[in-house]
Amino acid sequence: MSVSDPIADMLTSIRNAINAGHRRVDIPSSGIKKNIAELLLKQRYIKNYKVLDEGVQGTIRVYLKFNEETGSVIRGIKRVSTPGRRVYVGKEDIPRVLRGLGVAIISTSEGLLTDREARDRGIGGEVLATIW
Repeated sequence: MSVSDPIADMLTSIRNAINAGHRRVDIPSSGIKKNIAELLLKQRYIKNYKVLDEGVQGTIRVYLKFNEETGSVIRGIKRVSTPGRRVYVGKEDIPRVLRGLGVAIISTSEGLLTDREARDRGIGGEVLATIW
């Protein structure tokens, strides 16, 4: 049985583009992927993103951010909750990525939030991914 995980595909595309040294990557568009790209932009892990209305589904073009001395701003990106193993946390158990240096993306009843925002609002949810 084949299981599709579009969020993992997005994160893998970003990881592969960084490892290959590309400055941008194109990803098939969806609402949650746009929200993830917006969170990455707010947290300054990417330069920018554009939604291109090509074809039926459309495409999100993510412009990656690099430093001269260290390379990519994104050091690691990992999918936490998968279709086969969902990871939910309460407000007390929201993870801290690298003791606060990284970011966890949490899907809550109020939309996608970073771990800090979810902790401040006092709500838990599904841990989608971690980025550092």
